[in-house]
Amino acid sequence: MTFAELNLIPELQRAVADEGYSEPTPIQSKAIPAVLERRDIMGCAQTGTGKTAGFTLPMLQLLAPYANTSPSPARHPVRALILTPTRELAAQVADSVRGYGKHLKLRSTVVYGGIDMTPQTKALREGVDILVATPGRLLDHVQQKSVALGQVEILVLDEADRMLDMGFLPDIRRILALLPAQRQSLLFSATFSEDIKKLANQMLRSPMMIEVARRNAPAELVDHQVYETPVAHKRALLAHLIRTRDMKQVLVFLRMKRDCNKLARELVRDGINATAIHSDRTQAEREQALSDFKEGRATVLVATDIAARGIDIEELPFVINYELPYTPEDYIHRIGRTGRAGLPGEAISLVCEDEHRLLVEVE
Repeated sequence: MTFAELNLIPELQRAVADEGYSEPTPIQSKAIPAVLERRDIMGCAQTGTGKTAGFTLPMLQLLAPYANTSPSPARHPVRALILTPTRELAAQVADSVRGYGKHLKLRSTVVYGGIDMTPQTKALREGVDILVATPGRLLDHVQQKSVALGQVEILVLDEADRMLDMGFLPDIRRILALLPAQRQSLLFSATFSEDIKKLANQMLRSPMMIEVARRNAPAELVDHQVYETPVAHKRALLAHLIRTRDMKQVLVFLRMKRDCNKLARELVRDGINATAIHSDRTQAEREQALSDFKEGRATVLVATDIAARGIDIEELPFVINYELPYTPEDYIHRIGRTGRAGLPGEAISLVCEDEHRLLVEVE
């Protein structure tokens, strides 16, 4: 199947070709026609399946008739709202909206916490058709009256499971109450807990279920390995693996943010370029760390689960669990960073005696 066969308008077909894509992924083949028919969607999709384009492209097509060059904010009310759990994911989704929408006269912007609100407020007051936001910062802008949500026609809740994990449910409920009852809603989640089903029942009308991988399934192209090691030997083993296997790009996971900085410092002392990303770092520091990692200035990026959700690296070969996560779902999200876009990846876990129970749960 081609993007032309999905009935995308020429401007979007051009943008997709500019990005170097010729064939839609399975979720895009299923989601794009359904969204264009204005159906509500409940999508079960892992990262790396192409779900962002699956909702962005048809959303842009539905909004294309409103595209205009008018400088008047009144001609650019928020018609589409995309909610994401983390700043990094918000920035990535906003990049996709800009990239795929570059041949259309639709305005978009992104708002998230950790940075000054003033430029965001200015952009919102000038009028935007598509708004990408994290829940907390969106509510800050609602409170400041810099954004109105009364004309939203399309709502997207991306990575809904992570939103609930992070305690955003009350914020999401407040945001839903501000939106028109008559709207199209799309909910995407890698896992479907009872809480997610409850939320879906509240916000979706006769949704179409789209599932492109086994529920809670790890990426098919990932090779999983476990090294059993005493906790005191983990750092030495990590450094040994990086050196002997000549690893050029490694994402390393820990549970606690304070341990991320410590491990990154110790790896640097071992002569390995490392940087850390977690919620205590400023937005500028997080963006710098991610940029250093993506562009090869840092071999190792040490991260917590919260920071990891928004990390999208096209060809990441290695994910190492320095510590196993407390929930098996988080293992799936972690290793979902590799084995993407049809390329193989390796997930390596360093497991000490105390973590055997966690390993059994993952298995």
